Amino acid sequence: MSVMGASDWLAASESLLAGLGLLSLALFLISLLVFPLIIVLLPADYFLRPEARLSQLSPPRRLLRLLKNAFGLFLVLAGILMLFLPGQGLLSIFLGISLLDFPGKRELELRLLRHPRIAKSLAWVRRRAKRQPIRLPDEALDGGADPASNQGNANPSGRIEN
Repeated sequence: MSVMGASDWLAASESLLAGLGLLSLALFLISLLVFPLIIVLLPADYFLRPEARLSQLSPPRRLLRLLKNAFGLFLVLAGILMLFLPGQGLLSIFLGISLLDFPGKRELELRLLRHPRIAKSLAWVRRRAKRQPIRLPDEALDGGADPASNQGNANPSGRIEN
């Protein structure tokens, strides 16, 4: 594409690019509110609970899960586009993946939660909200750990502590 062709395309696509820019800004601002809210509202034993299978859900819950996955797919695709266009591409992809259901998702989430920087950030948000630390599955095997034993990290038992 020549320089003249590119400038013509930009001129013709001005409203599309403006719309994508606004969508990007909106997703960024929403993420600043939604991520901490999710972290605070997440029950401390969330990762100890078994995941419900689709066949165990009522029809309204099945519909909600379908809509959640469709929105997650939309965010992943929009995020991929935003890698090349103005926007929060990686953030949108991450948020979309967190909404999707796929095999191995729980293991991926647990591995991410055990990363020291993520564990420290998660603990900071929950501590500020005066919420209990998130408990991870291997903690259930040894009965837990003393919350005062490790500030802001995932300890060997898997607990993300304050």
